[in-house]
Amino acid sequence: MDNIVTLVGNVGFPIAISVYLLVRIEGKLENLTNSITTLSNVINSLQKEK
Repeated sequence: MDNIVTLVGNVGFPIAISVYLLVRIEGKLENLTNSITTLSNVINSLQKEK
């Protein structure tokens, strides 16, 4: 029982930090994806004008 508590204590903190960072980065990745899509659309429209 003590081993399980120690294992959860040691592993729980890195898991909590990982989840926190993934949640924070998710919004930034979504914005980056939208920006790349917009840039791609602009490049395509410029190529069609030529």
